[in-house]
Amino acid sequence: MTQTVEGSEQAGGQLPPVGPLPPYDPEFDAGLAAMQAQGFLPPPLTSAEQIPVLRAWMTQAFAVTDDELARNGAYTLEERQVPGPAGAPEITLLIVRPAAADTATPVIYHTHGGGMVVGGRRDGVPGMLDLAEPSGAAVVSVEYRLAPEHPHPAPVEDCYAGLKWTAEHAGELGLDADRIVIAGASAGGGLAAATALLARDEGGPALLGQMLICPMLDDRNDTASARQSYDKGTWSGLGNHVGWTALLGERKGSADLSPVASASRATDLSGLPPALLDVGSAEVFRSETVAYAERIWQAGGVAELHVWPGGFHGYDMFVPQSPVSQGTVRARRDWLGRLLSS
Repeated sequence: MTQTVEGSEQAGGQLPPVGPLPPYDPEFDAGLAAMQAQGFLPPPLTSAEQIPVLRAWMTQAFAVTDDELARNGAYTLEERQVPGPAGAPEITLLIVRPAAADTATPVIYHTHGGGMVVGGRRDGVPGMLDLAEPSGAAVVSVEYRLAPEHPHPAPVEDCYAGLKWTAEHAGELGLDADRIVIAGASAGGGLAAATALLARDEGGPALLGQMLICPMLDDRNDTASARQSYDKGTWSGLGNHVGWTALLGERKGSADLSPVASASRATDLSGLPPALLDVGSAEVFRSETVAYAERIWQAGGVAELHVWPGGFHGYDMFVPQSPVSQGTVRARRDWLGRLLSS
C-alpha cells in the first residue's frame, strides 16, 4: 500500500509506492519494548501543541550535569556568551576541553539535535566526548534559538555565528582553528550540513570535516523512508512534518527554498569538507542521507556513508549496548581519528 506524508510535495501529487518500513534489529526491538514499559521513550510529536510536552520530557530525560561532562577532572568546562548574528541576541557556547592539553587541541563544533524545536547545548555532548577523547579533541556546543518561536534563519545563523567566533578566538581558548570538525545528529546534522554550506559560500571558517549523524536534510518530507516512517519510530514522518513546519511555516516544500534552510536543496555540493554520514536502515532520514552522500560524490567530493541494518532513529543512544550501536560509534571514532591525524 502506498504510504502518504502530510505536507509532502511532488509534481502532480503522485509519489512512487513504497513497501513497509524495514524491520528493526532484534536487539533494538527488545530494547525499545523494555524502554516503552518503563516510560523511557519520548512522547510522539503529532502537532505543534505537543512541542512543550516534548521539551519538558527532554529536559527531564536528558539532563547533563557538570560532573558528567568533566569526567572526573579529565575535562574543563566553560560557557561563553558570544555575539550572535547581526541584530540578534548573544548566543551561549559550551566549551569542553581536555584538562591535560598543553597544545592547541582539535575541535568538534557541535550542533545539537531536537527536530529544530527542542534541545539545548548540553544535549548530545557526552556522546561527542566519547568520539573526541581518543583524538584529544575538545567539544564546543552551540545554543541556537529554536522554532517555532525563532523560525529560519535564526537556528542556522546562530550556529554559523558560533562557528565563526570559535575559529576567530581559537588561540585564546587553546583550540586549533585549522582542525575544526562540525558534527550533529538529527536536526543538528541538518544544521551542521547547512552551516558547512554557509562556511563554504561566505569564505570560512575552513572546516576539516563534517559529521552528519542521521541528519535532517530535506524539508519536503516525501522520501521513501519518510513515508515508510510516517507514524512509526522514535522520530516519525509526521513528527518530521511538525518540526519542518515550525521552522519554515508556509515556505516548507516551496520550490525556491534556500539550501541554508534545507541542505538537500543545494544544487552544488562541491568544495565541501570530507563528510561522514550515517543512518539506520529503518528510520525516517535514511533516504535523504543516502541521497546527500551520493550527491557529494557526484560533485567530486569525499564522503563515507554507513547505513546500519535495522537501526531506528537514535538507536545508538537508546540501545547503546547492541553490537550495531557499538559498531556505529566505533566507525565514527575511527573516521574522526583518521581525519585528525591526516
